[in-house]
Amino acid sequence: MNPDETPAAPVAASDLLEIGESLLIRGEAFLNTFARPWNGYQLLIALAVLLVAHLLAKPLAARWDAWLRSRENWPMWRRRFGLMVRNRMRLIVYVILIWVVIWTMREMTWPSRSYLLGIIGQLAFAWLLITVVSRLIINSFLRSVVRYAGWAWVTLSIVGLTDDARAVLDSIAVTLGETRLSLWMVLQAVAIIAVLFVVARFVSVTSASRIRRNEDISPSMQVLAVKFLQLMLYGAAFFTGLRMVGVDLTGLAVLSGAIGVGLGFGLQKVVSNLVSGVIILLDKSIKPGDVISLGETFGWINTLGARYTSVVTRDGREYLIPNEDLITGQVVNWSHSNDFVRLDIHFGTAYGDDPHKVRKVAIEAAMSVDRVLVSKPAVCHIVGFGDSSVDYILRFWITDPTGGLTNIRGNVYLALWDAFQAHGISIPFPQREVRVLEEGRELPQ
Repeated sequence: MNPDETPAAPVAASDLLEIGESLLIRGEAFLNTFARPWNGYQLLIALAVLLVAHLLAKPLAARWDAWLRSRENWPMWRRRFGLMVRNRMRLIVYVILIWVVIWTMREMTWPSRSYLLGIIGQLAFAWLLITVVSRLIINSFLRSVVRYAGWAWVTLSIVGLTDDARAVLDSIAVTLGETRLSLWMVLQAVAIIAVLFVVARFVSVTSASRIRRNEDISPSMQVLAVKFLQLMLYGAAFFTGLRMVGVDLTGLAVLSGAIGVGLGFGLQKVVSNLVSGVIILLDKSIKPGDVISLGETFGWINTLGARYTSVVTRDGREYLIPNEDLITGQVVNWSHSNDFVRLDIHFGTAYGDDPHKVRKVAIEAAMSVDRVLVSKPAVCHIVGFGDSSVDYILRFWITDPTGGLTNIRGNVYLALWDAFQAHGISIPFPQREVRVLEEGRELPQ
């Protein structure tokens, strides 16, 4: 054992003992202040104000609620703020009343006789302010953590115990090599990184909205720019927070090496999907809004993620396809270079029908369907002479494959049926004649 490290434990224990004795002395002094007559009166006044606030909060909340109902045209954020005020009506009324009492007593008597009420008023106002500010946090768990941590820190600050609390938290520590990691450092790191993450998220959301509004940037490059910006901002927030609390970042070299080994052996698929996602964004082979077919999956791209691509089908299902499958598999992009999609329909008519008339009627029927393009006329060709029919192929164009392919084919088939019925064109079908022979009778040769 290194002789330089042996005194570390006794020193930490003595510091903790000294801090405990200081807290006991302060606690005794704090309790002695309650024994004074005027301090007892101030506590009774604070309790009386709390009772009055409790009695007034319910009728005031009811009136406030009725007033909010008459403001139905307000924006959502105003109504949410109004509901928050209604739910915190007792604390709001208490803060107002306690400060009215404090200001009145400071005008009428000695300041020392309202000192304890001033501390209670500061605590109540600080708790109310933290409650209002924490409502801006969307995540409920994070909001609760920020609220209770803020209440604890503000209480210690107003009472004057921040130095002692900091010393206690700093005395609870472990030593890893040359780095001393205390509970106070961990709490500082969590608080600072959380604040930096909030700032990074705000900057990321604001910048992402501006990037998406820029029509000069392609959709795939927009996604790539947003992902790169998020990675840079959150990475900078994390390492800046660690640096601000005094963590030596050179110690992360071993950790980064271990992560590299893990990526090489255990996370091959994850890394492959990440790299494939970057390649997809760079080569612009697919982009949000494209209609693709991959195997039996047909739908349009909803989002391009770092690990997977979200494809929404016509039946409402959302497939999360790994990016590697889009690189290594055969993907049909129906709207890669343009939005034009050609569809084919095969049908047959009887040999007695005029093929020139059939082609003309089929083209007119296809063009009468709403989604079929007029600017790119449909065509109809004979493709063969079958056993019982003349075979045709009808080709037409659409520009909205996201609206579905089966339904547009069905509409064109229905239009063909109506047009053939109106023009007396028949659609033949194979017929078979079955002859039942008597026993002992043979077929003619």
